[in-house]
Amino acid sequence: MSASPDRPLVPDWLTVPDDANALAQGVWPDAAHRDDRGELVVGGVSASDLRALYGTPLYVLDEDEVRGRARRARAAFDAAAARHGTTAHVYYAGKAFLSTEVVRWVTSEGLAVDVATGGELAVALAAGADPARLGFHGNNKSVAEIARAIAAGVGSIVIDSEIEVERVAAEAERRGIRQSVRLRVTSGVHAETHDFLATAHEDQKFGIALDRAEAVVARIRALPSLDFGGLHCHIGSQIFGVDGFRESAARLLDVHERLLEGGPVRVLNLGGGFGIAYTSVDRPTPIEELAGAIVDAVAGECARRGIPVPVLAFEPGRAIVGPAGVTLYEVGTVKPVRVSDDLTRVYVSVDGGMSDNARPALYGAQYSARIASRVSDADPALVRVVGKHCESGDIVVDAEYLPGDVAPGDLLAVPATGAYCFSLSSNYNYVLRPPVVAVRGGASRVIVRGETIDDLLAHDVGVHDAAQALRFGKDSE
Repeated sequence: MSASPDRPLVPDWLTVPDDANALAQGVWPDAAHRDDRGELVVGGVSASDLRALYGTPLYVLDEDEVRGRARRARAAFDAAAARHGTTAHVYYAGKAFLSTEVVRWVTSEGLAVDVATGGELAVALAAGADPARLGFHGNNKSVAEIARAIAAGVGSIVIDSEIEVERVAAEAERRGIRQSVRLRVTSGVHAETHDFLATAHEDQKFGIALDRAEAVVARIRALPSLDFGGLHCHIGSQIFGVDGFRESAARLLDVHERLLEGGPVRVLNLGGGFGIAYTSVDRPTPIEELAGAIVDAVAGECARRGIPVPVLAFEPGRAIVGPAGVTLYEVGTVKPVRVSDDLTRVYVSVDGGMSDNARPALYGAQYSARIASRVSDADPALVRVVGKHCESGDIVVDAEYLPGDVAPGDLLAVPATGAYCFSLSSNYNYVLRPPVVAVRGGASRVIVRGETIDDLLAHDVGVHDAAQALRFGKDSE
């Protein structure tokens, strides 16, 4: 992030808004709006009503937005695949946000689910997801996790290393099952937002180098307890555009074509990573455009090689749930900080922070914010929204323009927090994880219970021992 020479505290993409109350289209849930009193309304429920019912901080998830995005993704890939005589499978990438309710939403809209740990698998199964429509990822699946996945009937296990071939095969053989597997490979294409880098090898923990794929697939095919389904590749996150996907697909199909000589290769999984808007200047590629361009590229490469177009699979997560989330905070303090003789930055402190959204601290991620409880005609002021943790890097929104009269007690809303915020949340400084509330049609309900102090203390064995000792002392008197 760079700043303008004449505005050293302001990133060069951020401009003074005409209206510091306006909700940027594409950043907020489609149906979010301000009511006649100027309050933010999400899913038909006002911000102040949500605070009154559940307190703050609060994760708010618009159910209709999640469902609509799931339907839209499935329809886009179905239509693109049908044009080329094949089919597409769309998996919801559970790592973005997972709860039993969200699993039920996306599966009812026709999506399969991708999980990456035994815990995520347990949540998906508890939600009633069809095990045959689950994909199980992970670079270090334990033997116990592999056993649980095979016993549950997981549709596909994505093998991430040569060691894992033997582990999955041994467990499947022990249970008398022929387990369907896919092989994760690194294509040498790594895409981030607008740019992609194509190299011979990738220095990362996931997958097997593409030049080892044929040997590993030969080993998989030699094991009677394994059924090789196809290749899998994931090239990055928060990707705008399709160039990286095109390049990766071409490289994968070189290997896919050679693998066809040894037997069927039913599926090509190109992963996810489709970007969303976090700020007013972000321009994510519409899912219909992505689906059409990626599938067209695969079909073109297949035609050039004279091979059939395989079944295609994709794994959007952030693109489904990210824009559906809004986090509500209450402003605690407002502090002008004089940075230099002629520069002042206003620090707006809220009652959450890096424990409920670690992405700014981890990745320097940019977010937006608006006062949610009212509108104001005060001139816009440059602010930094910060949390309550004992860390100077506890930043929620690095730079934003809010009405200059922002004050303690105001409700502040941060959009595009549906993905990775809850998933990465922590108890740093023993701050409680907030509840997750679903909103739809003017009603709200808790879908993940917020933590209490009792929850925190319940994990501390010393608290239990002290209570036992106190009771023993009283009993002996």
